[in-house]
Amino acid sequence: MRPLRAFLGLSLLVSSACVHGGNISTPPSDLSERSQRLAQRLIIADGHIDMPYRLNGGRSPEGVFSEDVAQRTAQGDFDYPRAREGGLDVAFMAIYVPAELQATPGRSKALADGLIDMTETIVRAAPDKFALVASPDEVERNTREGKISFALGIENGSALEDAVANVAHFHARGVRYITLTHSKDNLLGDSSYNQDTRTWNGLSPLGRQVVAEMNRVGIMVDVAHVSDDVIRQVLALSQVPVIASHSSCRHFTPGFERNLSDELIQAVAAKGGVVMINFGSGFLLQAAHDAEARVRQAVQDFKVQKGPAVTPAEIEAFVKAYVSEHPMPRARVEDVADHIDHVVKLVGIDHVGFGSDFDGVGPTLPVGLEDVSKYPNLLRVLLERGYSEEDLEKLASGNVFRVWRQVEAHARGR
Repeated sequence: MRPLRAFLGLSLLVSSACVHGGNISTPPSDLSERSQRLAQRLIIADGHIDMPYRLNGGRSPEGVFSEDVAQRTAQGDFDYPRAREGGLDVAFMAIYVPAELQATPGRSKALADGLIDMTETIVRAAPDKFALVASPDEVERNTREGKISFALGIENGSALEDAVANVAHFHARGVRYITLTHSKDNLLGDSSYNQDTRTWNGLSPLGRQVVAEMNRVGIMVDVAHVSDDVIRQVLALSQVPVIASHSSCRHFTPGFERNLSDELIQAVAAKGGVVMINFGSGFLLQAAHDAEARVRQAVQDFKVQKGPAVTPAEIEAFVKAYVSEHPMPRARVEDVADHIDHVVKLVGIDHVGFGSDFDGVGPTLPVGLEDVSKYPNLLRVLLERGYSEEDLEKLASGNVFRVWRQVEAHARGR
């Protein structure tokens, strides 16, 4: 999830956005049909979808959801019909904990537990469509049964509070990766977004204990959102490969530490890990990244001008007007393929995957990858570029399943 959305507390309306590089060329129909068939045949894993937090914000005081994702929904990027159309088999559902909750002890863990409860409720309500999973083997079984699997990944290690014992607690609840930080430094280490603070100059002493405990119990370490020093220290400390669940390549966005540098992509790969490419336009294109920064600054200036009495409705109206006057650049599906190409050229096909950030980056998604029904478009572009079906199987899920299994095997002592 991007700080832009968390900062504003709303979805930006950018339907009038500029499209980077012109229109998507129309592919040969046979290649489109092949990509559709492949999407249904391959197991597709997405490393990061923010559906739980999105639905949590739409619940009534009685706990009733505003939308039923077992049916086609009018809002958001994920629901069962669209996921089936796109061939999605397992979504790592992000248990997102906003950084501002860190100020009050107990709130971060309570929200994480509540979002897991909520995800379990969704599964119980549609057991013929959804299933929670704790291993790749369970994903494969559910796929054979026609179910979409939900794996759980905590986005922000602040959910652990100050207790290493909470790693085992969340493992028992089904969590299979933890993103160590989010938009601010926390008790575990430094965030990529806090370049001026560097509270710990990498991992904290607690963070080092947490990484070791994650290795012990069998939870993947996720280095998305963390500072470069945290990544280096995690790689030195971890006994198993790590993932970046929704990060793209800094090569295309120089200075944006949230994306991974070539050096760090190579280091993650050398450890056996996987970089899962984020689909948000601000991760893919420098122009979109710069435009998002201007929106954040404009909103901040507006809030200062209006004072503490400013309402969310006023902020939303301001953002709509601002974006209407300053169209936001949007990436294309080809730009996602460019980032995949870059990782492959650096470290090979075994170290890249999909980490869309659906339901987290909203309408900044690329043209051609607007929701979970669109994975075939990405497969089609990759086929056009010469990727084999074996390559696509690794990209779609094989690489992240390999890491997941290695982490499991280490925890079992094998």
